[in-house]
Amino acid sequence: MINRMIPQRMAGELEGEFCVFLIGMRINHPLKVYQWLPVFRAMPRMLQELSQHPELGYLGGHFWPGRTLISLQYWRSFNHLTEYASSKSRAHLPAWGAFTRQIGNSGDVGIWHETYVIAPGSYEAIYHNMPPFGLGRVGTLIPAAGSRYRASARLTASRGTSPGEEGKGTP
Repeated sequence: MINRMIPQRMAGELEGEFCVFLIGMRINHPLKVYQWLPVFRAMPRMLQELSQHPELGYLGGHFWPGRTLISLQYWRSFNHLTEYASSKSRAHLPAWGAFTRQIGNSGDVGIWHETYVIAPGSYEAIYHNMPPFGLGRVGTLIPAAGSRYRASARLTASRGTSPGEEGKGTP
């Protein structure tokens, strides 16, 4: 079960290079529901499409609603992300076209995204008393004990090499 809390320190790992994508929208004029509601509805359609087609490279993520909505996404690669975004047969390109036509520079709804390409050995992740979350949800959860107790050791382990000296770094 995805929401089962794990009562211990766990480290998240994902083999190889991967892509972290943050995307969201900001409702600048809450009373203009006719402007922001179509933008809001587009993301769940895309996430459903991606979940039904794992070959597209979407690994999973999380979604937080609010005045500024945030979707945290993990992708197998930057190429998978950009191929999906530019595909004429998928949900993103029509949604982007509708946004530029209907919202444009009106200022009623803001959209944003940030993309990070993560190389092996350039990340570490820790979760304590959490259900599977973030990288630990889309990758592998491993007890953050022994050689994976400290952040520096988890970074070394994510490179695929032995953790080295235990006891250095920060938890």
